[in-house]
Amino acid sequence: MMSDVATCGEPSHEERVRLRRAHERLRTASKDLQSLVATDPIKGRWEPERAPTEILEAAREELRQAYAGLSVCQTEILGLGGEVSAVDILDQGPLLSFSYQDMLRYHGPGSPGGVAHAFKVMQRAFPLLDCDGPLQRREISVATAFGGLGARDAFELVARAVTGNRYVLDPELARPERGTTLERFVFRVGYRERSVTLVLREGFVTDEFIALARKERSPQEDARLDVLKQEMAERVMSSPAADVYDPTRGA
Repeated sequence: MMSDVATCGEPSHEERVRLRRAHERLRTASKDLQSLVATDPIKGRWEPERAPTEILEAAREELRQAYAGLSVCQTEILGLGGEVSAVDILDQGPLLSFSYQDMLRYHGPGSPGGVAHAFKVMQRAFPLLDCDGPLQRREISVATAFGGLGARDAFELVARAVTGNRYVLDPELARPERGTTLERFVFRVGYRERSVTLVLREGFVTDEFIALARKERSPQEDARLDVLKQEMAERVMSSPAADVYDPTRGA
């Protein structure tokens, strides 16, 4: 049902250099943005000034481009990140394959973490719903307590779930007993007469991310949230789906 992540041969010297530079660019972009939004004051001596909006926007754009560049390197050199690993579904007859990069291109740069979560949910859920082959896209339904637009768009691209009225945002699915950070990362995926409910494992979403995502933010906080989104997307996409989401009993 799903294409497995393929492992390419040993990278050449030139490929290692390219990978190292891509990682360095991402680290530098993250540190530069952090220095603009998260520099601590020195009591009685110095208070950081608010960075101009145009500088913040330039730093945020560099972070997005650095992350996209690293994704391309990992895909082309290591076989990671989406072009080799895809979600396969059927649209009546034709087989369609959607990579993580396909979903990012459809959604845009706003919520890479949400796209990553949806990708792993589909990788985890679809084989549990039918082990004999790809699912028919227009018979897939999704209900979730997670309100992220990246996840919504990913399910729309793959299953046409939003336009087909098969995507439901249901706050009742939340698991408050799992704590504020994890409570809304619950997805119930249905196919024909079967359904599976998945919950996120610990370690992929930070408390800081949830706190920022649920408040009115300053430009500096928006920039910090962008950093956290990219970091979360990396954590999710670098792990097998079975290590990210667990099937559980209950609605």
